[in-house]
Amino acid sequence: MLHERTEVRVTPEQALISFFENQIAYNKHLSMQVTELSPGRCQIVVPFQDHLIGDPFRPALHGGVLSALADAAGGLAVFSQLDYLKSRVSTIDLRVDYLRPGKAEDITCDAHVVRAGNKVAVTNMELWQGEPNHLVADCRAVYNVVHKEISPGHSRSAG
Repeated sequence: MLHERTEVRVTPEQALISFFENQIAYNKHLSMQVTELSPGRCQIVVPFQDHLIGDPFRPALHGGVLSALADAAGGLAVFSQLDYLKSRVSTIDLRVDYLRPGKAEDITCDAHVVRAGNKVAVTNMELWQGEPNHLVADCRAVYNVVHKEISPGHSRSAG
């Protein structure tokens, strides 16, 4: 009996999400989950885990968890609109304005690219819990972008 092989096609967005969630060790450690991704935009959730608490008396999430989430989301938003798989994004500057303590619950980050030039991109990120208007932190970041082509005709959009 012959079995038909079913070809599973993975979109570039699915491949990028899988890489982001599973191949970047710190993202995996924090259990980051990409819930939305489109060119220049993303939403990421970090599910609550006890080891993310920074202030056990309140309890409140550690500020480093919030800044790591903001930085990762901003970087993913930038990377999501690049044409080449070998392009690289690195953080130049990250500003985090902590508006209130993060509760011991899931936290969400919405990120979008404000401007992307040839070598530098700027993003805004908002971290919230419960409702999007219940901001925990407001962030802005600047990223260095290095474009490296794989080879002519092999951009990310090529199937």
